[in-house]
Amino acid sequence: MKRRKFIAQTTATGTFLTLGGLSLTSCSQNTNKHITILHTNDVHSHIEPFTSTHPNYPNLGGVARRAFLIEQVRIENPNTLLLDAGDIFQGTPYFNFFGGEVEFKLMSKLKYDAATIGNHDFDNGVDGLNTQLPHASFDFLISNYDFSNTILEGKTKAYKIYIKDGIKIGVFGIGIELNGLVDPLLFKETKYIDPVEITQEMSRILKEEHHCDLIICLSHLGYYYKRNPNKISDLNLAKLTENIDLIIGGHTHTFLPKPTVTKNAIGENMLINQVGKWGLNVGRIDFYFDAEKNISAKGKSIIV
Repeated sequence: MKRRKFIAQTTATGTFLTLGGLSLTSCSQNTNKHITILHTNDVHSHIEPFTSTHPNYPNLGGVARRAFLIEQVRIENPNTLLLDAGDIFQGTPYFNFFGGEVEFKLMSKLKYDAATIGNHDFDNGVDGLNTQLPHASFDFLISNYDFSNTILEGKTKAYKIYIKDGIKIGVFGIGIELNGLVDPLLFKETKYIDPVEITQEMSRILKEEHHCDLIICLSHLGYYYKRNPNKISDLNLAKLTENIDLIIGGHTHTFLPKPTVTKNAIGENMLINQVGKWGLNVGRIDFYFDAEKNISAKGKSIIV
């Protein structure tokens, strides 16, 4: 199988990321499988839309509008995955009063497939997060937090494999270093594992042992840190690892109008996307597979 190569081309509807030399018209005609990835990050308990008088985001966001958008995409393409890159909790009185119950119940109604864990998801401690897990019908994927000796032991997964129209999609999660961001009394004996090391292991397992056609990392590391460029981030994780096709990011509230095309450790192209905060946008990336499972893709950020 040829390694996929993504080339960005800006269009009115977003960015097409296609195999080298393949025109946009032939891409739509000659691909025989189509997978859609929808994603959010850093929603921070924003359930209702912003008011019409909000100075920055008038009439934007809200779970009900997101639900309608997601349902329309699923009607268009039933082979859709819905993912979240963490920081589901903290930001409105919904969290202060209900401790995350509302957020998890609504995400379950929207039929999220998986989420990773952000630093603010520990704001009521491992005990508070554990209390709300029964309200979530989706999986929490996190591979670099060791929850041994905590109440969360055995209640998350390192990765999960989804099959859509015969395409095997491997998804795993990576979290940020909690020390310095979260009170140790909240995360207790949770151990942080080096994200580069564990990413190499997860992507190897998904590629070589499970033979996944598409590998996605749900990351809460942050897109990039200008003041500390060597700090681990999505861009740095990408260039230090291989086998990942898409990093869906969170934490830095970075608004990307289209996915970033970047190089991995062996010089191959891959994608990174993040859609800001507060449920203001939903990311959409469409992957197209030909008969040999070579990939082309297009992506954009959709305003809610």
